[in-house]
Amino acid sequence: MFVTMLSIFIPTFFLVSITPGMCMMLAFTMGMSIGLRRAMWMMTGELLGVGLVASLSAVGVATIMLNYPNLFVFLKYGGGAFLCYQGLQLWLSRGKLAFKLEGSSFQGFSRKELALQGFITAIANPKGWAFFIALLPPFIDYDQHIPTQLMTLILVILMLEFLCLLIYAGGASRLRALLVNSGNVKFINRIAGSLMLGVGIWLAMS
Repeated sequence: MFVTMLSIFIPTFFLVSITPGMCMMLAFTMGMSIGLRRAMWMMTGELLGVGLVASLSAVGVATIMLNYPNLFVFLKYGGGAFLCYQGLQLWLSRGKLAFKLEGSSFQGFSRKELALQGFITAIANPKGWAFFIALLPPFIDYDQHIPTQLMTLILVILMLEFLCLLIYAGGASRLRALLVNSGNVKFINRIAGSLMLGVGIWLAMS
């Protein structure tokens, strides 16, 4: 059962992670300004932050599932509703994720400062906390060992997050022409929003 859930979780979280957001835009900007190799230091800090956020969210989820099983139902529907809301926000946005690279430079940052920038960006993103809390519960089979499932999900999250960071930072020069155009971002938002709406409905009904 958990393997089946995992096969659904992987593309679901990949969709969430690949959608332009604070961390991906930071990776994109650094990939443009300092290159992929130096941007790796930012990615290290960002992944540490994501791991911390995911772990704390998982502990909260496990506590609720073990001690307050009735709340799990509300959390599941709430998570589905949140994802539907985010999908609608993406649909209604008008190129809000478009940005300008002029003036963005991290050339003077040390390795420690780059890693710290990534870490702070990850833990200070409220949407990251909300997504983890919304996404984790529906993909856990509480008839099986919960800690093992949570550890597996967190490892998958970190691998997918790293992959998406590489895509943004490594392909920054190619993505630039696409993402800086407000009309293209609007089109991307609507595709991602439609998919997120579908995921939200599935989570609520699962």
